[in-house]
Parts: sequence; C-alpha cells; structure tokens
Amino acid sequence: MENLLSRITLDPEICHGKPCIRGMRWPVEVILDMMLSEMTFEEILADHPELEKKDLLACLAFAKKLVSGQLVNPAA
Repeated sequence: MENLLSRITLDPEICHGKPCIRGMRWPVEVILDMMLSEMTFEEILADHPELEKKDLLACLAFAKKLVSGQLVNPAA
C-alpha cells in the first residue's frame, strides 16, 4: 500500500494543496466522487486515459489511511 501512496502528491501550487494524483490536477476527492457515482474503474480509465488503475487504487488507499486515523504523508 505504501507504494500506492507514493502516487498521491501534495503541492501548494496544484489544486490549492489538495492531495492529487502524481502531481496532475486530479484531486483524490474528484476520483472518489467518480467512484461514488458508481463509475467502474474501466469507465473512469476509458474517459480519462491519463489515469492508471494504480492511481485509482492509490485514492482508495489514501482514503483508507485517513479514516483509520493514521497519519498520511504522501511525500514519504
């Protein structure tokens, strides 16, 4: 899971410092919203070819760490 978390980046210059995918302007919350809207991984990836399956898994891993109360340091 730690390898997946390396895909999550924080940069104050990108999306107001929100956690994003690989330094792109894809905030984790937007990816989670797509999943919550019941889009499948396949649908998300077909609509947004710049994303990879591991990016989607990284968003889930990040959310899991947050709700578990563990400190999340995506830069580590």
